[in-house]
Amino acid sequence: MRLGLLDIGSNSAQLQIVEAAVGAPPLPVHAIRVPTRLADEVQPDGSLSVAGADRAANAVATAVDAAYRYGVDRLFPFVTAAIRDAENRDVVLDRIVQASGIRPEYLSGDQEARLTYLAVHAWYGWSAGRLLVLDIGGGSMELALGRNTDPDIALSLPLGANRLTRRYLESDPPTSKELKRMRRDVRDTLGDASDRLKWEGDPHVTVGASKTFKQLARLTGSPAQRKGPFVARTLRRDDLHRVIEKLAGMPAQHRSRLPGVSESRARQVLAGAIVADCAMTALDLDSLEISPWALREGIVLRHLSSLADDRDALPLQTLPARSEDGATVTTLPKQI
Repeated sequence: MRLGLLDIGSNSAQLQIVEAAVGAPPLPVHAIRVPTRLADEVQPDGSLSVAGADRAANAVATAVDAAYRYGVDRLFPFVTAAIRDAENRDVVLDRIVQASGIRPEYLSGDQEARLTYLAVHAWYGWSAGRLLVLDIGGGSMELALGRNTDPDIALSLPLGANRLTRRYLESDPPTSKELKRMRRDVRDTLGDASDRLKWEGDPHVTVGASKTFKQLARLTGSPAQRKGPFVARTLRRDDLHRVIEKLAGMPAQHRSRLPGVSESRARQVLAGAIVADCAMTALDLDSLEISPWALREGIVLRHLSSLADDRDALPLQTLPARSEDGATVTTLPKQI
């Protein structure tokens, strides 16, 4: 089965096409990225401008055309915080329907956290033990902690890199006053969430799962993405401090020349780095691993799991009840 995942975010509409089968990993076939640049179109009241809605709609229409061209069997289009949290969300979704014929779903922050965790857990396996996952997107940050395929704790915070850049970093490069104010508010927002996660005890494995963490790892010396998903990548807090100092001292135009930083993300990468640093500090993390799988893979895995659940279940039976003396009680076993 060929599945298409259409992620409509603040920077782009990204169509990832995978070959998917129950019991097999989702294997990427094609990837199409169409810029949206929605961060530039957020109005003071929190709505997206007409130009932003049109840009999102046209990007989705282009991606849908590609899905037809590449023989996608099923498409799951979804929007994240950039459109989900917009004051005129329904208007934007209606505009997308007009342009493309499809109406995207919008995932809640809790759903994003759980699906990303599912993907990371599948990648690292049961040997990971208690797993802590951090995901920094454009509009929000998700954190999830657990041991099983579904996390025990899933949190979403308004700490997306694009959101914070718009709110705090008006200058380019930003002033020290802007940076201090943003860092203070990020720490305050993380406070209760980090206390709750730390209450559960230290995780065995801590993972960053998002484009932001991949970029930061690349900036601190990890291998490029073209080296493939099986190359180990890590992000160390000491290295991150040096990167933040470097990014803060240069305008966005110069950041886009750094390894792993695209032009569309050059302005927001500094805010993402500061969120990562504050989160790692609050959670007492010296380093974290970088997962090649994240939200989109989690959606595929959830879909495949639902297909597997529809299969005929094995005729499992309960054991016959026994009396205190060990004798079997003669009742028929009940199927479950």
